[in-house]
Amino acid sequence: MPDERDIEREEALAAFYDMLSSSLRTFTSDEVNIAYKAFLLAYEAHKGTRRKSGEAYIMHPIAVAKIVSSEIGLGYKSIAAALLHDVVEDTDYTLDDIEGMFGEKIAFLVDGLTKFDTIFDQNVSIQAENFKKMMLAMADDIRVVLIKLADRLHNMRTLGSMAPHKQEKIASETLYLYAPLAHRLGLYNIKTEMEDLTMKFQFPRIYEELQNKIAATAEERDAYIRTFTAPIIQQLNKNNIEYNVSGRVKSIYSIWKKMETKQVSFEEIYDLFAVRIVFKSAAGMDEKQQCWRIYSLVTDIYKPNYGRLRDWINTPKDNGYESLHITVMGALGRWVELQIRSERMNEIAERGYAAHWRYKSQHESEQSDVSPFDAALDKWLERIREMLAHSEENATEFLDQLKLNLFSSEIVVYTPKGKMVKLPKKSTVIDFAYEIHTAIGNKSIGAKVNHKLVPISYELNNGDQVEMLTAENQKPKAEWLNFATTSRACNHIKTALKAEVKEYFQKGKQAVEEIIRSFGAQPNAMLYKRITDAYNVTNKQELFSQVGAGILQLGEIGKVLRKQHRNKFLRYMELRLLGSGKRKKASGEGDAKVAPPPVDKRAFLLKEGTDPSKLAYRIATCCKPIPGDSVIGFIERENKALIHRKDCPVAIREASQHGDKIVNVKWTEHKVLYFLARVTISGIDRVGLLRDLVKIISDEMHVNIRHLNAESHDGLFEDELDVYVHSTTDLNNLIGKLQKVDGVKEVKRIN
Repeated sequence: MPDERDIEREEALAAFYDMLSSSLRTFTSDEVNIAYKAFLLAYEAHKGTRRKSGEAYIMHPIAVAKIVSSEIGLGYKSIAAALLHDVVEDTDYTLDDIEGMFGEKIAFLVDGLTKFDTIFDQNVSIQAENFKKMMLAMADDIRVVLIKLADRLHNMRTLGSMAPHKQEKIASETLYLYAPLAHRLGLYNIKTEMEDLTMKFQFPRIYEELQNKIAATAEERDAYIRTFTAPIIQQLNKNNIEYNVSGRVKSIYSIWKKMETKQVSFEEIYDLFAVRIVFKSAAGMDEKQQCWRIYSLVTDIYKPNYGRLRDWINTPKDNGYESLHITVMGALGRWVELQIRSERMNEIAERGYAAHWRYKSQHESEQSDVSPFDAALDKWLERIREMLAHSEENATEFLDQLKLNLFSSEIVVYTPKGKMVKLPKKSTVIDFAYEIHTAIGNKSIGAKVNHKLVPISYELNNGDQVEMLTAENQKPKAEWLNFATTSRACNHIKTALKAEVKEYFQKGKQAVEEIIRSFGAQPNAMLYKRITDAYNVTNKQELFSQVGAGILQLGEIGKVLRKQHRNKFLRYMELRLLGSGKRKKASGEGDAKVAPPPVDKRAFLLKEGTDPSKLAYRIATCCKPIPGDSVIGFIERENKALIHRKDCPVAIREASQHGDKIVNVKWTEHKVLYFLARVTISGIDRVGLLRDLVKIISDEMHVNIRHLNAESHDGLFEDELDVYVHSTTDLNNLIGKLQKVDGVKEVKRIN
């Protein structure tokens, strides 16, 4: 009978060799030996430990290494680091051990992937600190984050074995940070799978419904794609183009987001699928020319929608994505999106940076200049380095800045000479100014956007042409921080303000000390106390700054020094003497920090109660969940829970940064408490329609209306009302009744 440990070792070895054989690369014998050595060390280090699923722990690093090698396409050093990524964190091996056995580079990668054990300050987010550490390492070697994305993807694939509150923490963190990061690095497949898996665990019922609907329409959809592509295939063959044509359905998450954003049903989404044409590059012919050639063949067959043309071949995205997107009118009046790209473009679109790097290394002799993708990636990494260098905030604020500046959608604006500048969406003129040059930002007084004069707070739009206006005597102002959005602009404004404050401080300090000495006195705490009290400033530092800035005049300070506030002074001294007699703190008292009580992870029951002060929870005002909504709780002071809807952006951010505060929550039956919900009703107007609606709401459903706004124009109406309901069941019943009223076309809840 074979020993259980022998079976486990054989299974691990089989998985290791499968990982190597499925790699996108070929390895030398020396490289294979290093990977095998890493496997043996990881196997020994994790021997006897198992994951929550019951599987031997070694299978996790092997699975991560397989994603690294076969789905991302990295080399043997990354494979070794993936195999070793939990060794230092979970076992007695140290980074020095790793460096001694595998060298400095692999040790660096492992260090970047190793999480902090703990952080004593309970106000600090361990999740945020670990992510910041990883970004710091990524700024030096991008492979750190590529391996981490593989690790996170495998954790998401095996998330079902974790406790519910752990699922919420990991899923929210993935959606908030890791999926956008994968997208930014061009790892489309990994980003899509992360989003779908997040939805599967956060909204299982909706996920299953959409999955079933996609499956139910598969046969009809496949038949339509075959009919649609038949004439295109005929033309491609006729023109001797080597190609592969396929139809793909949008991801479940992207379908759901479109339904939520557009407030439409599954059946109303017209671009449920896209057709992709991937061609083999013809010798001696430019890939861009081939894309436009195929575009011409397609538009000879089907009428294009010119407003939905997306040319990502002449201006690739910053993550390296190249493709030509067109939308054409197919049979039965259905719009169909087509994506036209070469085999090289397709691999970079699916595997991002790693695929680009591989193509670059294969054609090194053909590389004359830095590619647009290399330049964009270098600029992105430089922004991260700049954010880290200027990051005086805690890690949580750093992540919010990172999310805002580096993961958000981009706009493209132009200088007067036509130079293209990419900025995060919602950027303002001052952001543009600092993106061009620090000196221009510091001297900005306004701008001409599309030849129209605008202030520096003006929000830019895609395609704007911006000409900055400056003045030599202009200086950065504190109020600029209210509308600057990029970390670059904010950091430079703060730096300038600090330098100015320092200058004011030194100038004011010197002036105040001189006037005190002119009265025959020496600067001391008592005199500074009299002056700061007289002018209601907090301390002498603020006093110096205000004098230096010209806010406080030296003549006014002189008046204070001339007055003999003897009674006030004696009172002050009396209080000081009395204060010195207070009980001294016992030695060591208050020095030790007391760890907070552990959070109870048992489910909070959202029960009835008429006195809000006695409830064990409170409802978040940002998303206002009602009974029946999918909710998530975060523990607060006094062991109360703050309840959010699961799809609330604030909740997703909090869970990604403070996962240790998540508590399970569930609704009980509510028949006493009322919750506010907003509903919109639209349709064709008629006499008596509003009366019929109110009759159903008040008389039939016995629902109380808090607010009603009704508008009618050109024969159409739109009503918005806030109603008090017990639960989503009551709200859905009300919506169902209202939809049956003659003239009503749509009733929907507004988030």
